[in-house]
Amino acid sequence: MNNDSILKAENLMIKYQSANGETLAVEDISFSVRKGEFISIVGPSGCGKSTILSALSGLLRPSSGSIYINSEKISTTSQKIGYMLQNDNLLPWRSIKSNVNFGLEIRNIKDNSNKEYADELLKKYGLYEFRDKYPSQLSGGMKQRVALIRTLAIKPEILLLDEAFSALDYQTRLLVTDDVYKILKNENMTTIMVSHDIPESISMSDRIIVLTERPAKIKNIFTVNFDIDDETPMKRRNHPKFSEYFNKIWKELDVHD
Repeated sequence: MNNDSILKAENLMIKYQSANGETLAVEDISFSVRKGEFISIVGPSGCGKSTILSALSGLLRPSSGSIYINSEKISTTSQKIGYMLQNDNLLPWRSIKSNVNFGLEIRNIKDNSNKEYADELLKKYGLYEFRDKYPSQLSGGMKQRVALIRTLAIKPEILLLDEAFSALDYQTRLLVTDDVYKILKNENMTTIMVSHDIPESISMSDRIIVLTERPAKIKNIFTVNFDIDDETPMKRRNHPKFSEYFNKIWKELDVHD
């Protein structure tokens, strides 16, 4: 394993048992992720993107292959992993502060130090003044930021995003991706995102892994580099190179070639 890799997936194969027999969902997937890197995984619908994320999270055990975090092989859920799903999943009867602390409660780490850290995150990212509000009183974008802060409050080393912005309308998604990108870069958070949205992936990622149709195999890996000062997803979208990346990735995703 490379010394600078925080996570490594090695020869992952995942099979499902069903009434119709055995289905091969993922075949021979290998990649590594460096500390602070943002990786996107894209591929045809139903190819196994979320299945790979479930395996990385420890929620699904691969049929064969290995997953390492800091060179340590994992076979179950890890305290080093934070997982953020499509919906914000905030509890409507709990205040914003209480929602942020919920992850600490689940992991039984709600001590004063961690509660103070959660408060610091709320202050740092402009949500502390809303700490006594309830989710129904916040916009969709603000709720997504709260969900992210709730995940970061447990101090994960790796963040998994599963179509994390797909429940938002287009305009809100553009604003939220800028906010989330800033937060993740500020926190130097290692992130792996599954997305069906190619422009979103290009706007946020350091590298993009393109998968084949099921069974998923790695078809190509693109390094994304815009060389922009004070880089943001919106600045990337407005850059001339953006369409070049899109065309290359779209061509790789052409399932009819």
